Amino acid sequence: AEDGIRDSSTSRGLGDVYKRQEVVGSKPLPRTQVIKKLWMYIKKHNLQDPKNKRNIKADATLKTIFKGKAVVSMFEMTKLVNKQLSA
Repeated sequence: AEDGIRDSSTSRGLGDVYKRQEVVGSKPLPRTQVIKKLWMYIKKHNLQDPKNKRNIKADATLKTIFKGKAVVSMFEMTKLVNKQLSA
């Protein structure tokens, strides 16, 4: 769809539509590719905690995907994304 909404098996529901498109693009993607694109965004913007690489520091864009949380673990990130993709 033109607003970037996808069916239940792809990247639908990841926070705000425009913020989501900034991270994963506007084309439908499978769950594995959504996580891969998130990691590419995190590394590009240096959002991984240098002291504890399991933690991701959310910028304004990722906060919409991470339900407003400033810091999430990589495991929590996957859990949050999976919940939103199956919503």
